[in-house]
Amino acid sequence: MEPHSPAASTFLGLSVLPISIISIIVGSILVFFLFSDHFRRKKSEVQTIEKPEASTTRRPQKHSQPTSKKSQLKSHSHASEKDQIKRHHPLDINTLKGHGDAVEALCFSFDGRNLATVCADGVLRVFKLDDASSKSFKFWRINLPAGNHPTAVAFSDGASGLVVATQALSGSSLYMYGEGNTKAENETKQQPKLPLPEIKWEHHKVHDKRAILTLVGTTATYGSADGSTIIASCSEGTDIILWHGKSGKILANVDTNQLKNNMATISPNGRFIAAAAFTADVKVWEIVYSKDGSVKEVSKVMQLKGHKSAVTWLCFAPNSEQIITASKDGTLRIWNINVRYHLDEDPKTLKFFPIPLCDSKGSTLFYDHLSLSPDGRILAATHGSILQWLCAETGKVLDTADKAHEGDITGIAWAPRTIPMGGELVTVLATSGADKKVKLWVTPSVHPS
Repeated sequence: MEPHSPAASTFLGLSVLPISIISIIVGSILVFFLFSDHFRRKKSEVQTIEKPEASTTRRPQKHSQPTSKKSQLKSHSHASEKDQIKRHHPLDINTLKGHGDAVEALCFSFDGRNLATVCADGVLRVFKLDDASSKSFKFWRINLPAGNHPTAVAFSDGASGLVVATQALSGSSLYMYGEGNTKAENETKQQPKLPLPEIKWEHHKVHDKRAILTLVGTTATYGSADGSTIIASCSEGTDIILWHGKSGKILANVDTNQLKNNMATISPNGRFIAAAAFTADVKVWEIVYSKDGSVKEVSKVMQLKGHKSAVTWLCFAPNSEQIITASKDGTLRIWNINVRYHLDEDPKTLKFFPIPLCDSKGSTLFYDHLSLSPDGRILAATHGSILQWLCAETGKVLDTADKAHEGDITGIAWAPRTIPMGGELVTVLATSGADKKVKLWVTPSVHPS
């Protein structure tokens, strides 16, 4: 066999070199396609992962979020409607809103057409009740002196004179507001024709630093009384002061000597003062008038004995001859005080009823406010936020509003005369509460026993 020639070797080298290059090129192309396919698949995987995430996060932002807001609003509105239905009571005819804080006390004018309220926001408001069912009421407002927290209010002279009791660090004060000469330029749309009042008299530290619990005014018509308005302020101590409503003159001072007062009130005709304290007995004083109609003296004349625990509240009958008391012993008593006490006749218990209000465990709840209707037939009573109407003759419950207010009831008062309501005249009860509201109620029907 012949050896390879140089030319043949050169040819072989040249033939091998292209094959190697071609192999490298082909291999590179294959590797390129392999990596290209790998990256394409990775990209596809990333895209398929991102798309579901985008659809789950972006779509709710555009569509589901507003829907959830609407549903929340609807459910909230529906809940609000349910609450309103729950709070609604057939005897509830109107609500006086606009108070900036808890309403501390209220009272009607002697003609029943004006309702005064004092509020923890430091404002005295007087509403004109032309129609008890009206959607809005004309009223005027008075900003009380700064730093004074109002605790009680009473009409003192006609439909425009008012006495307000306040409490400050320096003690308790009384301010009497009456009609001023303010021009109509200060009037607003809410109070277009009502006169603006101004302070006529004021007294400070009237009960030292003790707060005034109750303030009650009435027209003195008994015996030789001259028809003036007299006002009794009862402190949280043991003292009661009798005032002349128009002049602010102190007419008498009374000391109950019963540790602490709960409240005190005057009979409608201006003859008696009665006080409930932390004892079971109720003391009664008589206001004696001189021939010229002025107050001569105040003397203790009788004591109501029969309750076994502290008397929480009391009220006079419209004829001033009976007193109704509520006690922590769980009973109500109606007393006849039209007796010849100067002949040592004692007041008698005419009627005796258990308080018909119990908690979930069956324990009797005591009443913290009482008020008898002008005709003497219906007794309104409260405990916390509960309002009850009782038949004064039988003690039977006529109706109950379990949540008359969204907070504690701070005061109740019957309008002394009927008030127009939608073309008819009705007897109205007003209640004030810690929920910044004053409510008007009509009377329930009294079924014969």
